[in-house]
Amino acid sequence: MAETLAVLFTAGTVVGLLVALGTELDDVRRWLVVGILTCTGGSALGLVVAGRRVPRVVLQALVGGSAVLIALAVLVPVDALSAVALACLLAFVVVDSCYFFSRRFAVGHVLGGFVVIDSALLLRGDVAAGTVLALNTIMVALAVVTHRLAVRASGASSDPLTGLPNRRAFDDALQDLVRDGGTASVALLDLDHFKEINDTAGHEAGDRVLLRVAEVQLPPGALLARHGGDEFALLLPGRGGEEAVVEVWRLCDRLVDTGLSCGVAQLHAGESAAQLMRRADGALYAAKAAGRGRVELASAARVAS
Repeated sequence: MAETLAVLFTAGTVVGLLVALGTELDDVRRWLVVGILTCTGGSALGLVVAGRRVPRVVLQALVGGSAVLIALAVLVPVDALSAVALACLLAFVVVDSCYFFSRRFAVGHVLGGFVVIDSALLLRGDVAAGTVLALNTIMVALAVVTHRLAVRASGASSDPLTGLPNRRAFDDALQDLVRDGGTASVALLDLDHFKEINDTAGHEAGDRVLLRVAEVQLPPGALLARHGGDEFALLLPGRGGEEAVVEVWRLCDRLVDTGLSCGVAQLHAGESAAQLMRRADGALYAAKAAGRGRVELASAARVAS
């Protein structure tokens, strides 16, 4: 999301600069342009440098603040056409809000953008109310389409039965964690004798077991995904190997009626996601070989890619 928001502020900087260069400005407007471009350009640079480390609450504040900056920019040009062009930057706010935020936050950001930017356009006195309403209509349509695309995109990264993230979503999260570095562990959780449950009690009984695992209470910050079939993958940021083993045992205790064999591996410096997962898989194999229903921690030795 930070990268997408950086595009918004970069586009705002470029558009604002182009409008300013093509317009005769008095001293007040000139200083307003300098202030706006400093804010947008600085925000774009900060987002590029900080990247995924920017807290989500900060990103939400930046999206809301960008609508205010657009409203101020709308007041700068002398001609109405340039003002409307600047107001069209609201499209970036709409797309970012409706794609990345929950519906409640998205509606709040979009309505807030309408209020401040429409007010700026009407305050000018040279932009017709019909033009403002036409712009709003386009933005509403864009919001609806973006929200529908976001829903479809989220469906592509979730398991249809359990609602958990699927393997693709887990791999993306794992890649981000490996890229950022720091302490983290992963665990592979395999349901013991799952095929026998399906064969003797039917697939509906097997589905109920999968749903029971999906609904288990997770440690703070953890990510549980359905890795495929009867296997789940657990991402544990901020936990070393020994701590991760304790957390996985606690999870198994919450599923006392469900047999689980688990392999845990701690991320080591310079290790790839594939190497980490191979060590976790090796630990899972060791847990099964030792009699199942247990948690094993992988050795520190890396597995070659």
